Amino acid sequence: MDTSATSASPVDVDKFLVEKLLAPEPEMAAARRRAHDAGLPHIEVSEVQGKFLMLLTQIAGAKRVLEIGTLGGYSTTWLARGVGPEGHVTTCEYEPLHARVAADNLAASGVEDRVEIRIGAALDTLDSLLAEDGEPFDLFFIDADKENNAHYIDLAIMLGRPGSVIVVDNVVREGAVLEEGDPLTDAGRLVNGVRRGIDVLGSNPRVDATALQTVGVKGWDGFAVGIIR
Repeated sequence: MDTSATSASPVDVDKFLVEKLLAPEPEMAAARRRAHDAGLPHIEVSEVQGKFLMLLTQIAGAKRVLEIGTLGGYSTTWLARGVGPEGHVTTCEYEPLHARVAADNLAASGVEDRVEIRIGAALDTLDSLLAEDGEPFDLFFIDADKENNAHYIDLAIMLGRPGSVIVVDNVVREGAVLEEGDPLTDAGRLVNGVRRGIDVLGSNPRVDATALQTVGVKGWDGFAVGIIR
């Protein structure tokens, strides 16, 4: 197909896909505004990515989901829709302000009864979940501080079961993932954390994984997706 004459951008395509594939949802748009008005960074997943997470949750038949990185609860809402009324999402958030905004957004979307927000350092929360020895989680969405990605993936493997799905966001980062970052800078440590997470997914014999690059309103990035053997 000859695309040489097109003037479309990835953002234009995202808008087209949203118009064609997603129903208008004022409450989701309001959730974004509420988070942005509260000063939260504009780094939540896009609309099409959010629905992708919902559909992936449904495809996996997941009823117990663990999210690492709540932010304003936008992706949390999509995951909660995916598990359905009988399912449950546990989401980890370090910042109390983010957790409060997320709680308001979840309530406005009518899914607050199927979500538990755990406030504090995610590594501590995951250790607590291990100690609680509850039922395994069916799906994990990792979208928090990238420096700890490898630890989050290791703990997800321990908290999951054979067949559990692990999704890791922001693994391409405009191509920066190709090179080791400067450990003396925040950006470098972040990239190095992403690279270590990919190394775990590729080397742990209990996981079978791949990754997909994405473009759109979130720029050039990607998801890693794995399944626990």
